[in-house]
Amino acid sequence: MRKPMNAVPGPRPIPILGNFLDLGANPLKFFSSCTDKYGPVVKLTLEKDRDMYILSRPEDIRYVLVNTQKQFKKGYQRDRILNLVLGNGLITSEGDFWLRQRRLSQPAFHQSRINSYAAVMIQSASRMLESWQDGEIRDIHQDMMHCTMEIVARTLFNVDLSSSEDAKTVGRALDQVLHQYVKQSTSVSRRLLEMLPVQLPLRGHAELRQSVEELDRMIFTIIEQRRQQEDQDHGDLLSMLLQARDDDGTGMTDEQLRDEVMSLFLAGHETTANVLGWSFYALGQHPAAYRKLTDELDKVLQGRLPGMEDIPRLAYTQSIVKESMRLYPPVWMISREALTDVEFDGCTLPAGCEIALSQWIMHRHPDYFPEPKSFIPERWTSEFEENLPPYAYFPFGAGPRVCIGSNFAMMEAVLLLAAVAQSYTLELLPEHAVVLEPSITLRPRNGIKVKLTTR
Repeated sequence: MRKPMNAVPGPRPIPILGNFLDLGANPLKFFSSCTDKYGPVVKLTLEKDRDMYILSRPEDIRYVLVNTQKQFKKGYQRDRILNLVLGNGLITSEGDFWLRQRRLSQPAFHQSRINSYAAVMIQSASRMLESWQDGEIRDIHQDMMHCTMEIVARTLFNVDLSSSEDAKTVGRALDQVLHQYVKQSTSVSRRLLEMLPVQLPLRGHAELRQSVEELDRMIFTIIEQRRQQEDQDHGDLLSMLLQARDDDGTGMTDEQLRDEVMSLFLAGHETTANVLGWSFYALGQHPAAYRKLTDELDKVLQGRLPGMEDIPRLAYTQSIVKESMRLYPPVWMISREALTDVEFDGCTLPAGCEIALSQWIMHRHPDYFPEPKSFIPERWTSEFEENLPPYAYFPFGAGPRVCIGSNFAMMEAVLLLAAVAQSYTLELLPEHAVVLEPSITLRPRNGIKVKLTTR
């Protein structure tokens, strides 16, 4: 029997703000508690003109993700911040335009092209490791952010940011974008201002716009330079995007290139840096897993830096990355907008509603992951993965909108984890509190401080 829309279970909303105060206080805890208390379909009131529904059954998540483009759309164009930052790139675009951009972008991510970037990744890791010193205190998350930013700049633009002033400018701009996103997305004053019939400037929006303009200047300058050399392949992703053509011979405009490049630049370094930061955070709390990792690295690498050919033999290293993405998913929630009324678990959800699919909830679900809050890389056996219900684990999303750079990210995470762990032991500083910050990505708010010990 169908439950009417107003009978879908969920926490009681308060006038005007709905459930927004509870969400803003601690989104991860709030989402988890809602699912634990109300079941596989939970109704939340977070906006004045539509409700959100959290789904937490793999088969329901599969239905939504597989049918994106048909019965559901991303709906991210409603988000003023995402639109300002990412424009109409692969992450935010919809329908036929998205499909065209995906087809044009896909050749840049063929496995052979991705494999060729392994050397760039190791060069950047080696340069970072040479700057470290035994006994030094470092923020490993910040170091991973700098390293992956350097890698994405090299592989995307063939631009070296390792020692230039541009690197500091880009780093500050990206950090400001992410900081303002989490600040504004959990702001009560922003929520109240958006309910007004006229749009008023939001606090921090000017700083956000300035950061985006700084990134735009860099990206458009590079695109303009490449237009003058369009027949040359610089061995990077931008060359592939510039050369991509539709059946009728048309390529991307500068604005379309900017949006795709910005999406790849932001997603291509922030998410992997978070995976690596959380991996070292987890390893710092589990010395037995750390020893097992270094034993594998010593056996496989025998003191040399890792390469692409080593990845198949670094099975435990891969398991650590998978387990880190389970406990601390790089993107903690994705959402879709229903294009028609749709039914889940006897509940009819209305067209236009937002449907939330949370990796944070699913990756810690006890029905699919025994001891869900424990860091257990050993769980990732072939048998475990074969028996895991599809869509119980989806760190890169799934369906037609699966992350186009997932293979790139996985290769990068394994190589950088191996390079760092074979050279240094990283010990967490017990006095430094590590705080989860659920922004666009799941990042450590105050970084992750470690002490380096040369191996």
